Amino acid sequence: MKASFAILLASCLCLGRVFSLVCWSCNGVQSNWDCWRWQICSDSDNFCATTYVGAGIGEYSTQSISKGCVAVCPQSGINVGIAAVSVKCCSSFLCNTSGASSVKTNHLVLAVGILASFFYLFGHRL
Repeated sequence: MKASFAILLASCLCLGRVFSLVCWSCNGVQSNWDCWRWQICSDSDNFCATTYVGAGIGEYSTQSISKGCVAVCPQSGINVGIAAVSVKCCSSFLCNTSGASSVKTNHLVLAVGILASFFYLFGHRL
């Protein structure tokens, strides 16, 4: 029994990738809801990437989301308040559903911090 399991395990480890990676694919859309196309990646592509670019002041804001297959993961992000850029990568089937979570989280953390500051400063008066 152990010998057959060892042979099965060794044969699985020696097999190359049978199925190609599949990623969501779109270019410059306004929302994740506008990105419903699949892309079968080439053998040289190892990651699914989502690029988010957003900027805005008050009521004037814009965002652009692009998704697809990439060979090298350039994962990064920057948020300077009025503008944000985020590149997120993953490596499983249709895993790049949303990549702007870190940008959204930063706004959430900022809002929670401001709310906590108000409770700290004015809590005894409430």
